[in-house]
Amino acid sequence: MGTATAAGLLLGFGLDRVLGDPRRGHPVAGFGSAAMQVEQATYRDSRAAGVVHEVVLVGTVTGLGIGLRRAVSGRAGAGRKRGDVTVARALGEVAVTAAATWTVLGGTTLAKTGREMADRLESGDIEGARALLPSLCGRDPEALDADGLARAALESIAENTSDAAVAPLFWGAVAGVPGLLAYRAINTLDAMVGYRNARYERFGWAAARTDDVANLAPARVSGLLTTALAPVIGGRPADAWRAWRRDAGKHPSPNAGVAEASMAGALGVTLGGRTEYRHGIEMRPTLGDGPVPRVPDLHRAVRLSEAVQVATALAAATAAYLRR
Repeated sequence: MGTATAAGLLLGFGLDRVLGDPRRGHPVAGFGSAAMQVEQATYRDSRAAGVVHEVVLVGTVTGLGIGLRRAVSGRAGAGRKRGDVTVARALGEVAVTAAATWTVLGGTTLAKTGREMADRLESGDIEGARALLPSLCGRDPEALDADGLARAALESIAENTSDAAVAPLFWGAVAGVPGLLAYRAINTLDAMVGYRNARYERFGWAAARTDDVANLAPARVSGLLTTALAPVIGGRPADAWRAWRRDAGKHPSPNAGVAEASMAGALGVTLGGRTEYRHGIEMRPTLGDGPVPRVPDLHRAVRLSEAVQVATALAAATAAYLRR
């Protein structure tokens, strides 16, 4: 029922805006713990083992989403008149969709962390900002000064606006509760094992490629909305579009490049360059034109991220409604 899905997406988005992520017992953290246990049984240094790991975990979560949807319909139809069944089923679908949406979204916490990072940098609390950085990305905070911390946080906000907000809502509009849960499982597994290091080069291949495919459309939706909403933070859509078209393909990720390049163009800054992780240094291509980002640009990036999130929620609900 498209109307119920649309209402559930909006209600779940509202819950995320008001409550943010649960402080304890987050279902995504529980999935991560379960995935670590499964990895002890499935891990082999091979792509085939990684495929099994991905299929088992994503398939289980998708099956859970399908089961929840069927359970709502089944319980609603037990011993009720036809009109009552329709109302009860719709209310049940709204509730389940809202709960799933709130569970998988991370946009409010992302924006809150970005603002806190900017506030610490503005007050000169470099050590506090370094302690906060791991909440946003995997850079080595000890190697970064204030501008480096601002750039790292800004790039993370650009990428995770797509991953933590746009993509879940996109897949919720496309496939309802199963789409919401499946996407979050895919993205979480990529964050856990989708690395090019000695342990996961082969085993994590399936997780990384699946995440790339799942984010192809959402990243471009995020890029379009970032471009269109650039005036919200004093930017120009033409600059965001130019940076996207010119620079996104330089990035090693087919999706992060879109999110970061369009954000760089909207802000009028240059992202990329020398990037220090705990595992080593990467030389990233530069994205956008202008100076390196400063702390005020981080505040602007947070405002643009929130605008993109709101626009995505409205668009996803509209799309789900029209699919009736």
